[in-house]
Amino acid sequence: MNKIRFATLSLFAVAVVGLAGWKLAASPAEQMQTFAVAFLDTLTTEQKADAVMAFDSPKRVGWHFIPKKERKGLMLEQMNDAQRTAALRLLRSALSEAGYSKANRIMLLEEVLNEMEAGKGTWERNPQRYYVTLFGDVKAEGEDARWGLSFEGHHLSLNFVCRGGKVVDSTPQFMATNPAVVKNETSVTLGKGTAVLNQEEQLAFKLVNSLDAKQLKVARIAEEALGEIRFAGEPQPEVGEPEGIAYSSLNPDQQKQLRDLVDLYVQVAPEEVAAERSQQIESDGWSKVHFAWAGALEPGIGHYYRVQGKRFLIEFVNTQADPAGNPANHIHCVYRDLSGDFDLPVAP
Repeated sequence: MNKIRFATLSLFAVAVVGLAGWKLAASPAEQMQTFAVAFLDTLTTEQKADAVMAFDSPKRVGWHFIPKKERKGLMLEQMNDAQRTAALRLLRSALSEAGYSKANRIMLLEEVLNEMEAGKGTWERNPQRYYVTLFGDVKAEGEDARWGLSFEGHHLSLNFVCRGGKVVDSTPQFMATNPAVVKNETSVTLGKGTAVLNQEEQLAFKLVNSLDAKQLKVARIAEEALGEIRFAGEPQPEVGEPEGIAYSSLNPDQQKQLRDLVDLYVQVAPEEVAAERSQQIESDGWSKVHFAWAGALEPGIGHYYRVQGKRFLIEFVNTQADPAGNPANHIHCVYRDLSGDFDLPVAP
């Protein structure tokens, strides 16, 4: 495991440094295409057979974050150092700096899990057990040229579609952490106090606990938290009317807190894509955004929240214990595009 840890850390550094100048000169889709081609060119014929699939393959819209023995794509561990560097540079080009930092630390939490389970857990905990899949022809040019990218493993599912030199979808965007807060000293990369998705949790607690009794009665949709995010693994969520408290029913400070919370999810994407997400929310109107809460109003007890607008959905749940038995110390959260995850058409 130490060898894997040091390889992952060194590749993280290479991936970040290698993009520093390039990111100033190209759009997200151009960056992604350049690094997708570079990654593809490092692979053997046998590796390409695993890493590349047709754009219309049903596997493109098959996603999940649970541990699995097998997944679509080519696993980082099955790559040499140059190939892993290329794969992580591709992932880095698809995310913001903050988004890539979160993804990298989620992968490294596998080391923490392995240590907490003393290597005897049901599943292999391995920061290189993450898979890269390219869909379609990444070298194609033109307005109709389209291709997709999936980067997925335990607690991480990141999905992208590029068409005509533009990122047209970047969802489902799923991230999770176990433990949510590392409560004990470790001998691995991430130490005590690490809390990768801490802001996603604490900003929501700040907001819900700022509500007065009347507001809370509207916002709180259940006394007990949901056990899981809804629509896990489904190509598109089928949501009903939004529940909870409307943005317009919040005071100015609370409205800012809700905007800040949404921004945490929006800003996982590169700046240009994040700006398009934000503009979409603005054009749809914050008046259509609702915040819903279920469960406890304090950490350590199961809690859940949801933010839904006209064309986006955020869900967050923390109900499961970590391997040491610390309650509600295992976060799942997701950002979805209600106008079509995976760039899929949505029935009117």
